Amino acid sequence: MITIRLLVPSDADNFKSLRLAAIENSPTAIWPTRAEEEARTIEQTAARIQSTATQAVFGAFDGTSLVGITGVRREPLAQVNHKATIWGVFVVPRYRGKGIAQELLVAATAHASHAWDTIQLMLCVNSENRAAKELYATHGFVTFGVEPSAMQVDGRFFDEEHMVRRLG
Repeated sequence: MITIRLLVPSDADNFKSLRLAAIENSPTAIWPTRAEEEARTIEQTAARIQSTATQAVFGAFDGTSLVGITGVRREPLAQVNHKATIWGVFVVPRYRGKGIAQELLVAATAHASHAWDTIQLMLCVNSENRAAKELYATHGFVTFGVEPSAMQVDGRFFDEEHMVRRLG
């Protein structure tokens, strides 16, 4: 049985391990590079997943194993705090196709909407990642622009689609 919950600082080791696996599995979908992620201390990682008024990170657990993650963040500035950004959606490959990414998105959306009164969610996705784009579309996201050469991996540039979902 999969459970979804907010991550806490004591989940930092598991989060970092899963992020490293995500980078290995999907280097054109995840920022940063492996070396950059490895360079973060466990204290930095713990701070990164600590829920605050501007950030929250959710994990999908199979028992005690972290098998999926996503984050949501927003700016604290009054003019833009009505919107939030979804980031870092990843599910371990053998757990894909079971609705876990959808559940993570639902949890992040509910948090942004209820805890922060967010009315708009944003995200970016590699233009070549058809499965992710389809997932986001089923969750109500629509593309509003494309950033050319947004990411460079192994000397190759990738475009990113900017997507939005209105909540209110």
